[in-house]
Amino acid sequence: MRNVRFKVLIMGHGEMGHAMQHLLGNRHDFEVWERAPRPDGRPVAPETLAADRDVVLFCVPTPPHFDLVSRLLPALSRRTLCLSIAKGLDEHGRTPADVFSQVLGTKIPHGVLYGPMIAEEIRAGKPAFAQLAVNGGDGMRKAVALFHGTGLHIEAASDPMGIAWSAALKNVYAILFGVADELRLGDNMRGHLAVGALAEISAIVTHFGGLAATPYRLAGLGDLITTATSAGSHHHELGRLLVRGQRDAIHGEGIHTLDILRQGVAISFEAYPLLGLIDACVRDPDNIHAKVQNYLDALDQLTWTKVDQTGADASQNRNG
Repeated sequence: MRNVRFKVLIMGHGEMGHAMQHLLGNRHDFEVWERAPRPDGRPVAPETLAADRDVVLFCVPTPPHFDLVSRLLPALSRRTLCLSIAKGLDEHGRTPADVFSQVLGTKIPHGVLYGPMIAEEIRAGKPAFAQLAVNGGDGMRKAVALFHGTGLHIEAASDPMGIAWSAALKNVYAILFGVADELRLGDNMRGHLAVGALAEISAIVTHFGGLAATPYRLAGLGDLITTATSAGSHHHELGRLLVRGQRDAIHGEGIHTLDILRQGVAISFEAYPLLGLIDACVRDPDNIHAKVQNYLDALDQLTWTKVDQTGADASQNRNG
């Protein structure tokens, strides 16, 4: 299967859609679907393009996934592999992995692909890396064959829920790195944020049924480093814009994910101090420096609380 030429449908033609088209180049035969009508004004029904495709690659944001996958389902064959690279949640708190599982189930092979994959670097011919989790059929072999020799290096994973949540959350936490850099808090702060963010992401991933170790691989740690430090990162720039008070420009997958989490997806922000800090900065960007300082003061207080508790426990053990 390594050198097979596939019929591919790319859903969406934004930055990543263009990057995937460039990546696959002349290796495969592909069609591209865009929501916008053709130049002649006629809309194109995606289900008409999906028939007889070996792979459908979703390069659209997460919110329209459910509608699009539901529309495509009758046109898909059991050999069609559906892959998504979207990083985020829809209005019901579902990741693309959730949507695929709910709509496609065991009928159609499906998977998610996440990692350090900056679109500009892909188009420039630079290497990219991703974790791939596939459910059903010969999907893993087909997906690896699809990207073989393209410069996108695949790591097989067995935790689609975990990598989907890792990818969604890293966009949220990357905002805080931009905040810290705009405040000129230094490299030491960046190191603290990296450790704290990964710990919180791991806890949230576990809460939603993923594996605790998953965020420490490409979809989490790898992509967090990329998104949190890249000069061209949209979510890193959002943090800078928050500090500057440029509220009209604050939008993106990470902001949407934060909104959905705030609206009632079953986690408490109080249990995740960095997530709570990001939320406070996004909801009320005034005096962000004071908010960060309050976070650091609370961190010191927590340390003293743990020290006092440790001392009390040791004293009780001696007396016991």
